[in-house]
Amino acid sequence: QVQLVESGGGMVQAGGSLRLSCAASGRTFNSYTMGWFRQAPGKEREFVASILYSGGSTDYADSVKGRFTISRDNAKNTVYLQTNSLKPEDTAVYYCAASYGWVAPGTRSGYKYWGQGTQVTVSS
Repeated sequence: QVQLVESGGGMVQAGGSLRLSCAASGRTFNSYTMGWFRQAPGKEREFVASILYSGGSTDYADSVKGRFTISRDNAKNTVYLQTNSLKPEDTAVYYCAASYGWVAPGTRSGYKYWGQGTQVTVSS
């Protein structure tokens, strides 16, 4: 069982930055592929970024490439999402997710564990 707790959300103006964090419980964090997803009001939850359990491979949605960076610190059981050049359309609840081992990039169904989410609001 893995528990995930997100933090770092907030309200920023367009062009601003936020660093989201996701702290995971458990002693085998480095065996889990970690992902970030987001859900805007009235929309489906969508993939944002993922990082392989080894930390060597990352994947991004086209809409955030070049602006967002996912990283992990296995010693701290934490995954981060650095969000830069934020746009109003980035406004959403951001969720952290975990999957034991490999998971197909960009997919949602492979993730078994989910956090409660953190709100990101970008004003124009």
